[in-house]
Amino acid sequence: MLKISVSVAFLVVLLSGCGSISVSERTTSSPAITAHATPPPAARAGAPAITEPAPPDDLWERIREQLSWQDIAHRKVDSAVDHYLDQPGYMPLVSERGSRYLYYIVEEVEKRGMPMEVALIPLVESTMDPFSISHGSAAGLWQIMPATGEHLGLQQDWWFDGRRAVRDSTQGALDYLEDLNQRFDGDWLLTLAAYNAGEGRVARAQRRNRARGLPDDYWSLDLPLETRRYVPKVLALTQLVADPESYDLEIPPVPNSPAFEVADTGGQIELAVAAELAQIDEQTLRELNPGQLRWATAPDRPAQLLVPVGTGAMLEAEATRLSLAERVRWRYYRVRRGDSLSTIARQFGTSVRLLQHANSLRGTLIRTGQRLMIPTSGATQPGLVAVADQDEPPTLDYRVKSGDSLYRIASEYGIAVNDIISWNRLDPRQYLQPGQTLTLYVSR
Repeated sequence: MLKISVSVAFLVVLLSGCGSISVSERTTSSPAITAHATPPPAARAGAPAITEPAPPDDLWERIREQLSWQDIAHRKVDSAVDHYLDQPGYMPLVSERGSRYLYYIVEEVEKRGMPMEVALIPLVESTMDPFSISHGSAAGLWQIMPATGEHLGLQQDWWFDGRRAVRDSTQGALDYLEDLNQRFDGDWLLTLAAYNAGEGRVARAQRRNRARGLPDDYWSLDLPLETRRYVPKVLALTQLVADPESYDLEIPPVPNSPAFEVADTGGQIELAVAAELAQIDEQTLRELNPGQLRWATAPDRPAQLLVPVGTGAMLEAEATRLSLAERVRWRYYRVRRGDSLSTIARQFGTSVRLLQHANSLRGTLIRTGQRLMIPTSGATQPGLVAVADQDEPPTLDYRVKSGDSLYRIASEYGIAVNDIISWNRLDPRQYLQPGQTLTLYVSR
């Protein structure tokens, strides 16, 4: 997971190209590995045109063709390979999730000329789960820490978390990796170690070794146990993806084509309404837009949503037909002395139930000075008004187990992650604790 570290190297213009991976004397099969593939020789005048082979249908094959670290051998890499092989459901799981996000990541890695192994980092960090939150509050596909996300300029507020958004987090993580690689002179093993443990910690470990006359490569450094396991995991995945047949491993294919496109919503909109307009289920929309933390899109973000390929034009066309009463419009109210939810509801022509839902309130207690969000779109607004008019759905008390995530719980009960956050007034930046009880509103 990312840890924030500020370096002068962040202010230096990136050098053209990436350096080779430095491999310790303790490793075997250790050729110099460069970050870029060798370009084909220039065509001679009069020579017949070279026909480019058709791109593979399987994204894993596209990745496989560009891997170059699979020959790095080390006992810790062997141990990591065995660890993955002992989990037969791992590759099917990351392939299923990767069908939504991996194509975009591969495209961005290629655009920057980075080693294709970088695209495997989210497999190690989050098993390709953008809803994943670690015990240290790292979040998203790339497991970005809050402070690091702030340093990278990722929006993190009540409405939106850029660490979980597919595009925002990928751009931020790749920027950070490029800066770290510059700092460590093109050594990608040290870059990966710094991504996990922090730049400062890796640099200090190097200085200690130099002072003792010891090698300062990754394998020789005294680093935290997690980091000593982290880099071998990336290298192990490289070996498995590069040659699955050698390990009798079957990797389910992932389409080598975009899984989503960008749709302009024309303004803030409820996710349930957007899903209906695009004729897709809301869970799919939320999976493509994990950075959206609430039931409606963030008001201070570009009016865009990621939607399955082929549905964007429909959403855009239908969204232009929405009346003001069908749009999500909000005003904010500061609670005054003597106020109650009922008096505020009457003042703004809404209901207590709707105020509770909009502000994630479980009861009617409010405090002087508290800031409330007031929906003002009128009684015909779909979605939110329906919540106010319906009977309270049955509740279920769910006890969090070790290894649980909001995404897994939501998938099990067919509900939305953001609803769990709202119902339980959770901070999305905080991790779930084993034994914690969550209230779920589910149909029995």
